[in-house]
Amino acid sequence: MDYKKLKIKKTAVTRKIDKFYERTGNIYETVAIISKRSNQISVEIKQELDQKLEEFANPNDNLEEIFENREQIEIAKFYENMPKPSLIAIREFLEDQIYIRKPEDEEVN
Repeated sequence: MDYKKLKIKKTAVTRKIDKFYERTGNIYETVAIISKRSNQISVEIKQELDQKLEEFANPNDNLEEIFENREQIEIAKFYENMPKPSLIAIREFLEDQIYIRKPEDEEVN
């Protein structure tokens, strides 16, 4: 998923708690699901950022040779301005875009 194109508010938004446990029936289970998805998104974004910053890595860098690289600064600023993974995960949950798999349900089948 391309998280860069998502239009998500970066400020606090008041939400109705009913919407969070409609799907699972348990608010704590919902928080756990959102937390796990948030961690997955965070890892994906981190890997993407590391790949982009790897282009600028020079194994022969000394403290004296390090200089300001405009492109690297722009990439860092862009990723800092992206919505937080938790906000993305909440949006995905509320829009039913998260697949929830429960091991106890699979054992019964």
